[in-house]
Amino acid sequence: MRTAHRLNIPTSATMMFGHIETIEERMIHLVKIRTLQAEKPEGSYGFTAFILWPFQDEGTKLRRLRGIRNQVTAHEYVRMLALSRLMLPNIPNIQVSWLTVGPEIAQVCLYAGANDMGSIMIEENVVSAAGARYRFNAKELQEVIRAAGFVPRLRDQLYRFREGVVV
Repeated sequence: MRTAHRLNIPTSATMMFGHIETIEERMIHLVKIRTLQAEKPEGSYGFTAFILWPFQDEGTKLRRLRGIRNQVTAHEYVRMLALSRLMLPNIPNIQVSWLTVGPEIAQVCLYAGANDMGSIMIEENVVSAAGARYRFNAKELQEVIRAAGFVPRLRDQLYRFREGVVV
């Protein structure tokens, strides 16, 4: 990641949780991300967003060989997302993983610190192969955002708002 900072490549930071890690390890992960972001050179992109997603266990070796399953509740996901917003003040965008938590939890997360629901998936195979079942087209994703009381906006990779048709 230090190379990405030197090359000034915008990227996101992520944390998959809810498998074998401890609460302490989750906090260490967030502190390391915050520290790395603080070290980025002035004027460089660094992390443009942080994305938190729960372990999806279906078809994984952890589940098959060790019996480890996703134990993350909706309540825990919302709390971790809110904590991420507090612990990562130097990362401007916190994205909720609607693909893994579904529309209702994603809506709650907009009130818990998330300012982004990401985008639609044209083709996503990794997380869906492990059990994520939620799918939206652009219109449906915008309806979820509106139903939560927010206004959907189009953006680019650098989180600059775009003009365009919002359905």
